Amino acid sequence: MTSPATGDLTSGATTGARIDVSNLSKHFGSFAAVENLSFSVTPGRITGFLGPNGAGKTTTLRMLLGLVRPTAGTALIDGHRYADIPNPTRVVGSALEATNFHPGRSGRNHLLVLADAAGIPAWRVDEMLELVGIPAAAQQRAGGYSMGMRQRLGLAAALLGNPKVVILDEPANGLDPEGIRWLRAFLRHLASEGKTVLISSHLLSEVEQTVDDVVIIANGVLVRSGPIEELRGSPAMAVRTRDVDALASALTARGMSVRPDSDGLLVQGSDAVAVGDAALAAGQPIYGLQSRRADLEELYFLLTEAPENQNRNRQHPVAGSGPGGHGIPSDSPALPAPVEGARS
Repeated sequence: MTSPATGDLTSGATTGARIDVSNLSKHFGSFAAVENLSFSVTPGRITGFLGPNGAGKTTTLRMLLGLVRPTAGTALIDGHRYADIPNPTRVVGSALEATNFHPGRSGRNHLLVLADAAGIPAWRVDEMLELVGIPAAAQQRAGGYSMGMRQRLGLAAALLGNPKVVILDEPANGLDPEGIRWLRAFLRHLASEGKTVLISSHLLSEVEQTVDDVVIIANGVLVRSGPIEELRGSPAMAVRTRDVDALASALTARGMSVRPDSDGLLVQGSDAVAVGDAALAAGQPIYGLQSRRADLEELYFLLTEAPENQNRNRQHPVAGSGPGGHGIPSDSPALPAPVEGARS
């Protein structure tokens, strides 16, 4: 029989929960860290939360988890504020930084303290240590862990209650290539179980291989959101040939849409066979045929470096604007006290 506080911790599949951010704002004095931000995260998918340093990502996640009080708007998980969720460890698991542990405690003891506070049995701690791949380091002091091991410990803590929603801030920081590959497969596994996965990251090439959807913000304002495949636009092919005009005429005659490119032609679509057949019939040799589609990095910089989205924090020093910072100006008032009744 399972504890009502934890439910069935051994169950693989679970039903995720929606995250709904609506008109969310956070002002520190005259500085707007987040302004009228709205987006949703759906279960069974991995959503990447992207933006330059100081864009408001961590502040948004802290509001979502009840650690910072919004100035306006709502951030709901399964229709509730985090502070109003009866058994939060069973609904939400989060890791916002890799240093939220006592350095003198072992990794296992750190997890045991968290488990005891949430009414989770001790066997779940050992299961999580095994799952994230650090059982051999379980008895070592967490203060001596490498950054990669700290990330894995944070992930184990986030998953203790078998939550519906997993929120991770820069989870790949400090991981070696093998660890990043493991993390990618692990996050995909969580999504396949139906969990809702939201990750903040600046590793664009890795995000592109991992996520289903993206939410991009700059200056605390939504720039673009949606499925990554849709945001990347329609596929096309770059074609190199000797006589560009002749090949363009041949392709156009077959109903293909073409336009000049730096090295030849850009043909809309992904039917390489059709392009090759048309070129052969027209007697036009092809020296290069390459799939062309906007990657996430190209899209990201196109959006965030547009004049209207230029990060104001590049021109104005901020406190904590580096990794894990909150984009708060150095002359802003101190952070408000934690929200009454909020749980971390």
